[in-house]
Amino acid sequence: MRYGYGTNGFSNHRLDDALAVIADLGYDGVALTLDHHHLDPFDANIARHVREVAARLAELRLGVVIETGARFLLDKWHKHAPTLQDDEPGPRIDFLRRAVRIGADLGAEAVSFWAGVPPRDLDRGEAWRRLVGGCAEVLEAAEGAEMMLGFEPEPGMLVESIADWERLRADLGAPVYFGLTLDIGHCRCLEPYPADECVRRAGDSLVNVQIDDMRRGVHEHLEFGTGEVDFPPVLRALADIGYGGLVAVELPRHSHAAPTIARESLAFLRAKEAA
Repeated sequence: MRYGYGTNGFSNHRLDDALAVIADLGYDGVALTLDHHHLDPFDANIARHVREVAARLAELRLGVVIETGARFLLDKWHKHAPTLQDDEPGPRIDFLRRAVRIGADLGAEAVSFWAGVPPRDLDRGEAWRRLVGGCAEVLEAAEGAEMMLGFEPEPGMLVESIADWERLRADLGAPVYFGLTLDIGHCRCLEPYPADECVRRAGDSLVNVQIDDMRRGVHEHLEFGTGEVDFPPVLRALADIGYGGLVAVELPRHSHAAPTIARESLAFLRAKEAA
């Protein structure tokens, strides 16, 4: 396995320092969440910053995937707003297009994004139509840049399961550049199959993996060993399907002890892989 660590779990570190720690601990890559303090896509000097980060990643020999789950980057009052389902999705589409360009310039393996929560008073059929239309616009940019998209099912969002993702992909015409981001914890949280079966169901469509522990019915990213995920079968399934991308630790609420938790997480995963 090629293990990575998410920069959203290093929110108290400068990006360069976070990359250095992740590399020094022995990780193979980084899941880089674009945010106001970590490679802000709206910074006036973003092109120069991207070149600097690209050089740093090469120096540290870190692979990279781009994550787009910044909470208040687009709206200082509302978390994750706007989504592709809102009346005015333009800022989200613009952000995702910027993420695609940044990903291409960094040589990223994928750009990951999700549906968002439907507006309270919006008919779900209309929400779905808006989502498909927004994804099609982002996909156009991705195809032009030859950048793989990894769409993540997220508990509580309009697309929250692998089955939902399969429907979305079909409605988009099964495009080559529209893959699946799979969070292993989410599999335990809500999927009807064990996590290892979710991996096998994803198969060749899997382009990005986030890994964390979780309990059934509770969407809370937990440190390894404190939830209910059985990890050796998951890692075996990833090997069996020939997955070669990053398997990135996703602990966005653990920045207070990031270096320690990152060290412990890698040791845990390597031990479970050996098992």
